[in-house]
Amino acid sequence: MKNNRRQFISTAAMASLSIPLLGMKENSLVSDKLVLPTLKPAALKTGDTIAISSPAGAVWDDAQVDKYVSMLENSGFQVKRGQTLKEKDGYFAGSDELRAKEINDLFLDKNVNAIFCMKGGWGCARILDKLNYDAIKKNPKIIMGFSDITSLLVALNAKTGLVTYHGPVGNSGWNDFTVGYVKNILVEKQMVSYSYPDDDTDKMYTITEGKAKGILVGGNLTVLAGIIGSEYLPDWKNKILFLEETGEEPYRVDRMLTQLKLAGVLNAISGFIFGKCVKCEAEEPDKAFTLSQVLEQHIKPLGIPAYYGAMIGHIANKYTIPIGISAEMNATTGELKLLESAVL
Repeated sequence: MKNNRRQFISTAAMASLSIPLLGMKENSLVSDKLVLPTLKPAALKTGDTIAISSPAGAVWDDAQVDKYVSMLENSGFQVKRGQTLKEKDGYFAGSDELRAKEINDLFLDKNVNAIFCMKGGWGCARILDKLNYDAIKKNPKIIMGFSDITSLLVALNAKTGLVTYHGPVGNSGWNDFTVGYVKNILVEKQMVSYSYPDDDTDKMYTITEGKAKGILVGGNLTVLAGIIGSEYLPDWKNKILFLEETGEEPYRVDRMLTQLKLAGVLNAISGFIFGKCVKCEAEEPDKAFTLSQVLEQHIKPLGIPAYYGAMIGHIANKYTIPIGISAEMNATTGELKLLESAVL
């Protein structure tokens, strides 16, 4: 009995040593992050069908939907309205199960060429564990949105390699500047160099000078911070991180950047771009740091190229930024350029 027990303990000890080694070798999450190839969807063309979905917040204004549909149809596309545009479940556009099913079904629908989100709000993180990533990987197509849609875009890229698009939603502004980037990237396959509108009053400023190359990843700061520690984020090494925010005081931005720092995100990236922070002034400015001071405190010590003021965020003039595409940034001049086409 003693010999058997001694043999069992010895065998168990050896097994316990081998399990972490096997886990490091076989862990699909880690290996997928390291080797996952870039998966580009097909470019949009006249006559293609764009599905409109609301995977987060409920849509309360049907007139906005009608206006969005008309704009897309006048641009030469066919439109499919998702069921979520009509559903209400508290502040969600239907239950978690319904919203996840709609995204899954739209990726499987051979007649749908792209998925444009109607609005943000809150809710995408609640459906990430309900998505069929294997099926989505086999049926790549354009999906675009911003704000709360950030978690959906980043998760799809991290889990499948699919390039996703941080761009306007249905209830945001679709002026010439914004439409131009959507068209240039999703239709004309351009390797865009991003510029500033002539009437931009909130000019960029450099945090740390220099140039950097990397893969673009980012979106809304609050949303990204909310899924830190989950399996739905990428390996951050050699990434250019772009962020935007709205309605958050500097101390809250400070808190979320601290979270990214403690999670190892900031120390891994090669470049940093903060777009616009709309309505982010301190309630008591004489007792607070400014946003620029907070950014200096967190980003300057990293020693990587970094700047503030890109046309990314809850603003009228909006870039479309592909997540998962290589780019080069110049923090001294506030320039960003894609190094490859973002669609096939």
